Amino acid sequence: MTKSLWAPWRLEYVTQADEQPGCVFCVEGAGALEAEQSLLVRDGAEALALLNKYPYSSGHVMVAPKRHVGDISALTTAEVLEIHALAVAAIEVLGRLYEPGGFNLGWNLGRAAGAGIADHVHLHVVPRWSGDTNFMPVLADVKVVPEHLLVTRDRVREAWPTE
Repeated sequence: MTKSLWAPWRLEYVTQADEQPGCVFCVEGAGALEAEQSLLVRDGAEALALLNKYPYSSGHVMVAPKRHVGDISALTTAEVLEIHALAVAAIEVLGRLYEPGGFNLGWNLGRAAGAGIADHVHLHVVPRWSGDTNFMPVLADVKVVPEHLLVTRDRVREAWPTE
């Protein structure tokens, strides 16, 4: 008998991703982070870091400029520097909290490259562990995330270094 593992949160994303008003990364105007605001872990001067609502693994952070920009070459020097600094801080915090074996960092530029939000560039910081890619995503297109997202948010916020 085949067993099913349900991930209903994925259906919400798949059916509504292109219909969401505003932008989850923008701090001004319509959208202003709305529901994702609760996942914000650091709000900088030029950029911010928030947990991915649909993570690849526990602690999956996204770092983005506050300014709505879809072309990586249009980022200002200040934005680039702060995005980099926030990514480094995320690696340090997640390394202390979760002790992963490594990290994947990446930019999905354009829909064809896998960008779920193609018109606002953002950098993914994804903690990885040896053996964390198992049969679930390969055979069932399901990812097992062992910690509740809001618990992860609280841990990351508390551990983030102060300026």
